Amino acid sequence: MDTRTTVRAGTAAACALLALGALQGSSAGARTAADGSAPATECRGTRPEGGLAGLGSPEDTPLQRTLNHVDKLVQDRYADVFTGLEVDEEGSGVSIHRMPSAAFDAAVCEAAEKGVTVRLHDTDVSEADLSALADRISEDMTRWDGTFQLREVGQDGRGHALVGVDDPDTARPIIREAYGARNARYIRVEYAPQAELL
Repeated sequence: MDTRTTVRAGTAAACALLALGALQGSSAGARTAADGSAPATECRGTRPEGGLAGLGSPEDTPLQRTLNHVDKLVQDRYADVFTGLEVDEEGSGVSIHRMPSAAFDAAVCEAAEKGVTVRLHDTDVSEADLSALADRISEDMTRWDGTFQLREVGQDGRGHALVGVDDPDTARPIIREAYGARNARYIRVEYAPQAELL
């Protein structure tokens, strides 16, 4: 079974939690997904294994160390081109969605350790722009009461603001119209169950 997890890049700690599967299904941007689009670029890691190998930590793998390197790149120099990523833990791979950048692609492929496959997919929106859109939608959480329930807002890691509602068929055209044609193509409306307190 091919398991992929989508997550916004954040801190190295978030990536470590992702590798453990702790973020799957949360509204913070992680979800199980299958990537149907063909990558624009693919590379296989050549960097020798590094880090604290052999200490038995589940976070200390070539894939996790590669994710830590990518995290540093997207938090710093390449924040303006990064969109999101998906981790294929079983296949030791990562699909990175970004605005085309030869320099970013080279930096990511250089950071990948042996045994890790990196797939780079083209988008036309940055994570920062998606965050701004998601924030705008979140601010309207109660605006639609009586028409539909807006239950969660996040990002899917592939270039969309993901909006979870109780009635997608009703909500989809209303939300897309409310945020304009320019933003509509970046909004994905899906069913989300009512949150329950544990």
